[in-house]
Parts: sequence; structure tokens; C-alpha cells
Amino acid sequence: MYLTWLDNNSWLIEISGQRILVDPWLVGSLSFGLDWLFKGSLKQERLISEDIDLILLSQGLPDHAHLPTLKQLDHKIPVVASPNATKVVQELGYTSVTCLDHGETFTFNHQIEIRALPGSPIGPTVVENSYLLKELATSFTLYYEPHGYHSPQLKQFAPVDVIITPTVDLALPLVGAIIRGTSSVLEVSQWLEPQFILPTAATADTTYEGMMVNFLKAVGTAEDLRTSLQKHNLTTQVLEPKPGDRLELALQQRILTS
Repeated sequence: MYLTWLDNNSWLIEISGQRILVDPWLVGSLSFGLDWLFKGSLKQERLISEDIDLILLSQGLPDHAHLPTLKQLDHKIPVVASPNATKVVQELGYTSVTCLDHGETFTFNHQIEIRALPGSPIGPTVVENSYLLKELATSFTLYYEPHGYHSPQLKQFAPVDVIITPTVDLALPLVGAIIRGTSSVLEVSQWLEPQFILPTAATADTTYEGMMVNFLKAVGTAEDLRTSLQKHNLTTQVLEPKPGDRLELALQQRILTS
């Protein structure tokens, strides 16, 4: 399994020889329609020219279903998406879209099982997707949730080999954490006992501007997480990739006891 972080919540997952592009924001700016409040700009655009086998979208919001990026990618690439993200890509004219509700699965090319689970709440009534990917030939698994909201349903799939999720909190005064990392990543690690954790929702080659930026506060570090994992007798490795680095994960088969 190879993982490439493309900054923010964008990932390239290579599993079973398939290249899966996750929540891509690779070109252009990030806007929610109120640029005076919040706007993101990439220092380096990263539109991938090599073959992409599948696009995986967890949410329909612009930082996950990013319109300028999706407009440039080949609309014939198959897409697996949450219901909200499905609407986005269908309106753009993507020709092969699989919508997954919570609990539904999709098997891609007879090699990878993709299971949708409850993820981040968006507003009072909508919960977007997290995903559990399983390589059928090896049974290695990867779990992705970009805001740090983890469903207890995950416990039935333990152990999971790789987790991609926030590892620090991003908080606003009076509102609290809008990205949950410090406590939620420890809890999900205790549930799933992963071999590796990789942080998402971080930034390296991105600049943000607008009024909201002045109030956002990051809480926690990767070293804090390593210490907490050790205290709870977890041998999980915390990796901190740089954007564009292609990491090979040396996963070990586990002997599971019933």
C-alpha cells in the first residue's frame, strides 16, 4: 500500500494496483462564497496527470468536492461519493457515479471493498461519510474520516491497519473544535489498534485568509499523540508525510484470535 498526501484532505491511495484519489483539491482556490470570512489558496498546484482509477468523495462541501479540481479531472473516471457529493459530480457530468449511504458497500474491480460509515455532521440533520477500504487479496484495511467524527460502528471491523484522520483539534472561541483530533484519534485508535496513523486536515503548502483565520486555534501535536498511544500500550506508528511524498507502508499480517 502506498499513500501520497496532497495537502489538506487530499490523498492518493494506491492499493491492489488501483490509484484512488480522495477528496481532491489540487488546483484553484477554496471558497465557500464568503471570501472575506474564509478563503484558501494553494502555493503549488498538484493536478495529477497519471491515470486515476477512482475518485472517492466523503462530503459535498467545497473542501472535499472541490469544483475547480473536479472540473479539470476526466469526467469518465468512476466516482464513489456520499449523497451530497454525488449531486456535485452528477451536475458536472461525471458518467459513472456510485452513491453510498451509511452501511452500504461497493466492490471496485473485484479488488477493493469500500464501505461507507457515518462521518462528519454537516448542519443539524446531515451526517456525511467516512470510509473503510479493504484490500480483498490481503484483507489489509484503511479507514478515512476527515473531521475526526468516528462512529462506534467501527468497533465491529477492528483491527484496522491504517487510519487517516485529524490528529489535532482546530477550534474556534465559543464554538469549540470544528476539527476533532486530540481526543477522538486516541479513542478510535483504542477501538481499531492501527499499525499506522496519518494526519489529515493539516496544511503545508496552503495559505488561508479571511476573518475566521484570526480566531482558529490548533491544539495538540503529533508528539502528544505518540505519547498518549504509548501510555495506552498501543504500538501504532504516527507518520507525518510532506505533500507529494509517496510513502510505502510496510503492513504486517496479524494473527486474529476469536
